[in-house]
Amino acid sequence: MAESHAKVQKVGGGRLCCICNESRAALKRPKTLEQICRECFFAVFEEEIHQVIVENQLFKPGERIAIGASGGKDSTVLAYVLSELNRRHDYGLDLFLLSVDEGITGYRDDSLETVKRNEIQYGLPLKIVSYKDLYGWTMDEIVKIIGLKNNCTFCGVFRRQALDRGASLLKVDKLVTGHNADDIAETVLLNILRGDIARLSRCTAITTGEDGPIPRCKPFKYTYEKEIVMYAYFKRLDYFSTECIYSPNAYRGFAREFIKDLERIRPRAILDIIKSGENFRISTSTKMPEQGTCERCGYISSQRWCKACVLLEGLNRGLPKLGIGRTQVLDKDQKKDLKQSSGTKSIASKQCGSLDF
Repeated sequence: MAESHAKVQKVGGGRLCCICNESRAALKRPKTLEQICRECFFAVFEEEIHQVIVENQLFKPGERIAIGASGGKDSTVLAYVLSELNRRHDYGLDLFLLSVDEGITGYRDDSLETVKRNEIQYGLPLKIVSYKDLYGWTMDEIVKIIGLKNNCTFCGVFRRQALDRGASLLKVDKLVTGHNADDIAETVLLNILRGDIARLSRCTAITTGEDGPIPRCKPFKYTYEKEIVMYAYFKRLDYFSTECIYSPNAYRGFAREFIKDLERIRPRAILDIIKSGENFRISTSTKMPEQGTCERCGYISSQRWCKACVLLEGLNRGLPKLGIGRTQVLDKDQKKDLKQSSGTKSIASKQCGSLDF
């Protein structure tokens, strides 16, 4: 009996895959700590994502889907896996790559070259929108004015809106992003630390923005970052691995390190944090912001002006810190501009700040 057990567990001096019990184990899954072979890893990785898509009914046949593509590991693996699953399971989707050029020399220009190669490798049409075209500013120009302390605020706000505007130009039904389980756990933690009840109530949703212009989906909601890296490595996918040169001081980075420490002690901690976020119940007495539209550009906003317009107003008036912080008060000039604003147009053609899209 002991000899038989040893034969099952080991082969040629190495441990056997715990799934197929035939091939030699090549890795230990970060999520489950199972020792499995490469082929079984590929199979379970892809099947888990397929089950998430099916169980949450993320897509419908015939839909046009934009994949947010940065050239990094998450979006590259997402584009590859979604393309494979679309063919294998006949989802019937029209897939597109959508990239944002923030204007970061030595970082985004290089990563976009990777995306352009992915366009050819996966046979997916690519659309690139830029901060310069949308807002009249690049992140390089913004950082020269604002410095490295609050630059991620500008980039995050502008990027979110840029993706929506690019998706609108592509006339897609949904936008999918490569946000993984680690990202979502970090967001839950950040929203708790900030006391941001509104975002806390929706940050674990696998689909968001259903009341906005274009819904967003996160097929990697339960997928660990380490497993995405391993998948990209073993599949030899072409991706860009350099971190943004302006992000070392980002507040999220501290939450990320804390999550990594928890994962080292207890890998299940990431999924448990997400589960906790899903089970939060917001008190009925808590006042939640009402969703509306920006009176200046028509983008979704809980204020009279969307965050992007407020930030742009500050940049264009030489007051870059005008939009920094949770609340902003419009001055007389801004109120005057609001009164002079014209009627509503589609999101793809409206102004943002003082610039035509």
